[in-house]
Amino acid sequence: MLEDYFDAGSSLEHLRCFGEGAHIDGFSEYLKERGYSRRTGSCYLLTAAHLSRFLEDNDVEFESLDHKIVGQFLEHLHHCDCRKPNGGNGKPARNGAAAFYRYLRGVGAVQAIDDETTATLPLLVQSFRHWLKQHRGAAESTVSYYCRGACQLVGALGDEPSQYDAGTLRAFVLERARNSGKGATQVLITALRSFLRYLASERKCSAALATAIPSVAVWRLSSLPRYLSESELERTIDSCEVDTFAGVRDRAILLLLARLGLRASDVAALRLFDFDWQDATVLVSGKSRREERLPLPQEVGDAVLKYLELRPRLDTEPVVFLRIQAPWQPLNPSAISLLASRAMRRAEVSTPSGAHALRHTAATQMLRQGVPLDDIRILLRHRSVDMTATYAKVDLELLQEVAQPWPEVFQCS
Repeated sequence: MLEDYFDAGSSLEHLRCFGEGAHIDGFSEYLKERGYSRRTGSCYLLTAAHLSRFLEDNDVEFESLDHKIVGQFLEHLHHCDCRKPNGGNGKPARNGAAAFYRYLRGVGAVQAIDDETTATLPLLVQSFRHWLKQHRGAAESTVSYYCRGACQLVGALGDEPSQYDAGTLRAFVLERARNSGKGATQVLITALRSFLRYLASERKCSAALATAIPSVAVWRLSSLPRYLSESELERTIDSCEVDTFAGVRDRAILLLLARLGLRASDVAALRLFDFDWQDATVLVSGKSRREERLPLPQEVGDAVLKYLELRPRLDTEPVVFLRIQAPWQPLNPSAISLLASRAMRRAEVSTPSGAHALRHTAATQMLRQGVPLDDIRILLRHRSVDMTATYAKVDLELLQEVAQPWPEVFQCS
């Protein structure tokens, strides 16, 4: 596979000399499978050889490579005067070092850890993170938010949960609430309660401490959900250029969000074998690993099939929606939400933004078409109809019809 990126025999000899032989060949195959161009791939391979030489010059065993040593290598790139060729010292070289490290972890050549951020977390939060992922089935975004709140608590109160008490916990939350918005405070409160329940399950603190976390005043049904009008939704979907790979992909994603009411995380997790084309259904893995099979409308199925005709054929990647440039990696939920926001801006939709606005739009349209609230709950995969009840406030014209007169108003006028 090295020959796909280099012609000169001297370059091939150099790479195999400093690139740990089989690993450099395997890395080149890894790059080829993921669609890297000749220019990018050659830079990444030269950087891999450069990293190998850096380990050799610093008497570091190849098997000892970890994210800290990779960080040292990246610092080395700033003032590197190594002999050429070395892949340069700019952003492509830095990306190449990260890609080589990912490859080595994937094949077991170096010790694999959960991720680079895990090693920097306090030990209590590391175990909490593992518990969230393995035992609660929490999404990666949820894990990130909860661990952030747990880190703040440990940083403020210390790593001895047995010393925590109700007074210090309340004071910590109130201090954070003064400098945060309502939404951020709600997330922090939920994270802290989960963290304290975990600590109690490990007998590290009292089980009653979770109830000591104060609540923030929020009335869930006091505001209208953000959604798009029918014309705004059609403009948003039509803003995708159907003669480009990116446009075809984006249109398929928008239709899944708007017609089925999927979350961004639901779309990001879709796999090729989740679609049953004969039964016209799709298997959706939602929160807490719950799986539901939903009907696939003709328009949505056609859009997904058109995208799959253009999608790169990768045996190693079953996830449906990928980046439009190499490496052919799956889109994450944040990228899908950003994609939806950009489509709305193109359509000159000013107020709503993000993928969740399309989920609200799907529910709103079903409600206005007379779909019972419980059926909407099933499609949206809410645990309780109370979670779906917020959409009942959307039809303002109907609410005006059922509103009762207020005699005192007429008397005053």
